[in-house]
Amino acid sequence: MSTYPPPPDLIESRVAWVFGDDFDIDLVVGVANIKSYDADHLRSVCMTAFDPGFVDRVRPGDIIVGGRNFGYGHPHYPPMVALRNAGIAAIVAESFSPGFWRGETFNGMPLITIEGVSEAVALHDEITLDWRTATLDTADGARIVGTPPNPRTVAIIEAGGSYQLLLAEHAPASQ
Repeated sequence: MSTYPPPPDLIESRVAWVFGDDFDIDLVVGVANIKSYDADHLRSVCMTAFDPGFVDRVRPGDIIVGGRNFGYGHPHYPPMVALRNAGIAAIVAESFSPGFWRGETFNGMPLITIEGVSEAVALHDEITLDWRTATLDTADGARIVGTPPNPRTVAIIEAGGSYQLLLAEHAPASQ
């Protein structure tokens, strides 16, 4: 179940990291930590294999960018717990592994598909992401547009996850 608030309409931030194709999401926390659900521990090991100072530099609202098949492998949740607790607001990639996309979208994380994004941005670029329209604007004025999420996916993200949406849809009518 997600306990993370939905993102703002426009995420105005920067690129926290750029991954290439076929990125295994488990590497965010390392296989040794894949069974941990301690949010503080997961944040402390987040991205240390790539950048030991990542959690000190990441800012709330930052975005992760990936290539094709982002999140392949087993759809474990601890890596995303680590990224969310580090402040990551969305992931934009060329494409996502289906299991990863389903699991994290249903937990309320915007996973936005934009072809060419991994070549269009670099680490720490200032960007604006309209996640509903899958439109990413760079600080130098470039705009790339991807595949917008369908209305049900938007509703899930706006609700903070599928569980919260189902609770809202099936709540008893107040008298």
